[in-house]
Amino acid sequence: MDARIGTTRFRVEGMDCASCASKVDTAARRIQGVEDVSVSVVSGTMSVRHTGDVDLTDLARRVSNLGYPTRQLQIASNARPVDQHGDSHGEHDDQAGGGHLHLHGYDDADEGVPWWRTRKAILTASCGIALLLAYLVGRVVPDVGHWAFLVGLLVGLIPISRRAVAGAMAGSPFSIETLMSIAAVGAVVIGATEEAATVVLLFLVGEMLEGFAAGRARASIKGLADLVPKTALLVDGDEVREVQASSLALKQLVLVRPGDRIPADGEIVEGSGAIDEAPVTGESVPKSKGVGDAVFAGTINTDTAIRVRVTAAAADNTISRVIALVEEAQEAKAPTERFIDRFSKIYTPGVLLVGALVATVPPLLMGASWSEWVYKGLAILLIGCPCALVISTPAAIAAALSAGARRGLLLKGGAVLEQLRTITMVAMDKTGTLTEGRPKVTDIVAVGRSETQVLSMAAALETGSSHPLALAILARAKADKAPVPPGFDLAAVPGKGVTGSIGADKAFLGSIEAAADRATIPDELRARIVAFNDEGKTVSVLLANGTLAGIFAIRDEPRADARAGLQALRNAGVGAVMLTGDNQRTASAIGASLGMDVRAGLLPEDKQRIVRELQSRGKVVAKVGDGINDAPALAAADVGIAMGGGTDVALETADAAVLHGRVTDIADMIGLSKATMASIGQNISLALGLKAVFLVTTVIGVTGLWPAILADTGATVLVTANAMRLLAWRGSRSHSV
Repeated sequence: MDARIGTTRFRVEGMDCASCASKVDTAARRIQGVEDVSVSVVSGTMSVRHTGDVDLTDLARRVSNLGYPTRQLQIASNARPVDQHGDSHGEHDDQAGGGHLHLHGYDDADEGVPWWRTRKAILTASCGIALLLAYLVGRVVPDVGHWAFLVGLLVGLIPISRRAVAGAMAGSPFSIETLMSIAAVGAVVIGATEEAATVVLLFLVGEMLEGFAAGRARASIKGLADLVPKTALLVDGDEVREVQASSLALKQLVLVRPGDRIPADGEIVEGSGAIDEAPVTGESVPKSKGVGDAVFAGTINTDTAIRVRVTAAAADNTISRVIALVEEAQEAKAPTERFIDRFSKIYTPGVLLVGALVATVPPLLMGASWSEWVYKGLAILLIGCPCALVISTPAAIAAALSAGARRGLLLKGGAVLEQLRTITMVAMDKTGTLTEGRPKVTDIVAVGRSETQVLSMAAALETGSSHPLALAILARAKADKAPVPPGFDLAAVPGKGVTGSIGADKAFLGSIEAAADRATIPDELRARIVAFNDEGKTVSVLLANGTLAGIFAIRDEPRADARAGLQALRNAGVGAVMLTGDNQRTASAIGASLGMDVRAGLLPEDKQRIVRELQSRGKVVAKVGDGINDAPALAAADVGIAMGGGTDVALETADAAVLHGRVTDIADMIGLSKATMASIGQNISLALGLKAVFLVTTVIGVTGLWPAILADTGATVLVTANAMRLLAWRGSRSHSV
């Protein structure tokens, strides 16, 4: 036997859930010589550790037969012979075959095709068209309507049945494809061809929508890399030249111009200015940084040119680590099989066994009529047909999703609805989640002038600026209808503030430190400034002709409903904690005003770590956030919830989204989950209860084939009607629908 051990990666298309990954994993592990298998739904890849004599073409073919087209991407270069002493020989390239393999899953992926051109979409459309044609044929020529529907059914059923057979041969005999095949064939046997065709079409539609959602999530995570610029300005002696950002090595120097994104994690060695770190930390206000301070890849230099020494290669920079954390967190979730898939492992073989026993035991052992008991066996097969469960349970979910969507609550499927009712702790970001995400002027202290005059002068200095603090002052001037006179000789003072002339006055607006270098600030006003800082407010000082003219206190204020939303969670027995990248003083001030615990100064990996800690203490955690920096924690949480107005990555990584940005909607989402799962429980009881009653009456001869059909379709109607009651769900009464 060949002792070479290597790792081969495959692109696997069509995997959209944990159930898909489980089938692929099972099929690959059954092949002799396969040592280990790692399947990633997020990146659509499979890594197989195997001996050198494994037929990789056969492995790809077997997985493809399950309905997941598979192709080989590469063989890791760490495949090498191992001698009896455990020593490896031959070349070994850590970069080619090493630990960052999962980070490159997106690089070698196909760009893909529009969702409506995918295999699932084409199959669904073909089945739908075939059924429409069958209906039209049946209306025109009724005698052949049955056969027309049979042909339409086969269009969708044959691919599903092939996957069921391949799954059974690969170790997954009772998959959802098996369940659907049995349901359809059983319906055809007793003449319900139209119903069978409809069930198959609905199943295909669900599979197509699931694939669409998974594709969107993959594309959004892949787009994280776009935050880091493709090129960088490398400082090579006296020369500055453009190079690929991915080629930057440790300790190289790069020039970052005003407005440019920083191409690598590094340390400032020359220059200073304000760095917008919102993409990484969620900090709402740019941070002033100078020589010796660390900067992150993907953040934005807003002021003057700086020079940065690279401290991390491209594969290890902040954005790459965020991508890795998102993948790791999503793949680490315990696989949750769809309810029907779990139930079918017991229910489907049980129904088949009962039907076979009813059809054969009485004629064989008691000499009963074969025609009578085969008829009863077919009736039992129909009674046991899971159509009601397959259709009506998603109906409850669809009704709940619709009711939630009308209130701006988007949930990505039934698994999320089921999980939300179990939440015991909500970890919430500050900026853009508990707060508006836009700094506001909360206090104006005028010295020797009116408040309006001070505001007008500050607005004149900030006209044309896009800095968040400048926008806050301009917004306050507009709200207060303060006139904004023209400013002259306006100039930015890097890292300090802005100067200019307003009428006959020479004015400066900047930080307390910069203002103190230019003018004397009385002790009583310094005390006011300290008080503002203790409240988590950023203070800007206005000077006019070298003397103090005014003070502006600015803070990103809590949302209007934040306190009510947190109280609603407490009333539901759910705790809350703030996880934020903002500084401790600002976060503590906001947390104190809302009455919640605070963890501040956090990077993306810190937020994810705290979520893991809460889970290790037995908490079922929902993470609420709106930024890229929240993506790893959103993925790690039991349920990730993105706030409206957040980044695409947050929205796609999360399991749910609150489009209107109301904190009260978090409690409403949990309430919707509880109402939905109660309805689903009622549906299952109704469906199985009716089936149990008609199973007994059929065996004793009270009911026959037609009542059996009514039992199946009647159960579907009843539980669907019950599910539709969720459309009337209104949530909390404090908001209109």
